[in-house]
Amino acid sequence: MSSRSTESQIHQMLELQHNMNLKIHPQWFRQNYEWYRAIWVECAEMLDHFGWKWWKKQVPDTEQVMLELVDIFHFGLSSRIDGKTQFDQIARTLADELAAPQKADSFCATLEVLAGTAISHKVFDAQAFAGCMEQIELSFDQLYRAYIGKNTLNLFRQDHGYKTGSYIKVWHGHEDNEVLMDIIHKLDSDAADFAELVYQGLTKKYPGKA
Repeated sequence: MSSRSTESQIHQMLELQHNMNLKIHPQWFRQNYEWYRAIWVECAEMLDHFGWKWWKKQVPDTEQVMLELVDIFHFGLSSRIDGKTQFDQIARTLADELAAPQKADSFCATLEVLAGTAISHKVFDAQAFAGCMEQIELSFDQLYRAYIGKNTLNLFRQDHGYKTGSYIKVWHGHEDNEVLMDIIHKLDSDAADFAELVYQGLTKKYPGKA
């Protein structure tokens, strides 16, 4: 992947993540939110989607695993924003780390490295994250497109009462994540107004009041 292109896309995602976090708190980066904790908890949840129990048959839910990785990237981006470092510099550092993936013997083992680093050092291990991406065959382009979609869903959630508890997460028998993926698959993710189209699609499907 092109380093220049990757840096540009990471920069865009950093801006989107910052704007999303501003909805939660106008000075969010001063609140010392435990992003590292969100990372390792997501890792644990992801294991259930991937399958780790040797005493029963399990089929990996690859699409859900990829979505969980996208969620972790949201937290990883947030953990790197400190209100001081320029996004250009953060993007450059992350692009370099993602270009040098570190892998253990299996996806589950690499995921444990990612979770372990979050627990022991309270940081986002982008190289282990890249290793997970490689082992689950999630390309950076797929990560980028899914991130735009999920970021839009997160904005939609905040606009419809997620923080107050009035948001409806199950839409006509399907979780909003599933609805999101169905919408994304039907849209042109290369469209300049892709995020806006996703938001419009969510608005049409949402079972609550507009």
